[in-house]
Amino acid sequence: MGETVEFPCNGASASGYLVTPSSGEGPGVMVIQEWWGLVPQIRRVCDRLGGQGFVALAPDLYHGEMAAHTEMDKAGRLMSELPPDRAARDMGGAVDFLLGHQAVKADAVGVTGFCMGGALSWVVAALQGPKIGAAVPYYGAPMGDMAPDWSGLVAPVLGHFAENDTFFPVEAVRELEASLKKVGKDVTFVYYPGMGHAFTNEDNALGTYNAEAAQQAWERTVEFFHKHLG
Repeated sequence: MGETVEFPCNGASASGYLVTPSSGEGPGVMVIQEWWGLVPQIRRVCDRLGGQGFVALAPDLYHGEMAAHTEMDKAGRLMSELPPDRAARDMGGAVDFLLGHQAVKADAVGVTGFCMGGALSWVVAALQGPKIGAAVPYYGAPMGDMAPDWSGLVAPVLGHFAENDTFFPVEAVRELEASLKKVGKDVTFVYYPGMGHAFTNEDNALGTYNAEAAQQAWERTVEFFHKHLG
């Protein structure tokens, strides 16, 4: 059963959706939203992670605002107006909240995210260093000026990417993969043939949802988190 929680973040506060597994404890995983906000689909990701034994928390980076999946213009505006420093504080606060939660028995947590959240999952993994034990970004990566200082990335990363993605072109993603491997980062990129952006989102506004590919990505994600987090 999920609940809304509040947590401190560098002198301010934020909220999020928290799911604890029926066992009462498990590894912690932060889930980072797409540009729509903390919508029901992201809450369902937390619910599913809880069903696999994880303590899942999705911070509300838009602080109560969200866009329906038919409101792409609004979603784009919300994303563009998101203060990067506030988002970093909120995600850092969510990581610390999980690490301090009585149900989380580990000194590192996982992070996963989708589209905008996929790119941000890379960023938070680089910023939080050893606090992140595994990262699983979905079809999102920080490119160009968005790229963080990769020296802080110590967690193993499993990235899910679509081969027909107009938001994050596969050529640029492959270049990122090569550059990270060149500097010794533990990254595994999985490319899904024929898939388009957001192919795992069942509320997909682009018409690219694919149940089979989504299930493959999910199974790989759960296995990866259990391997590296417990």
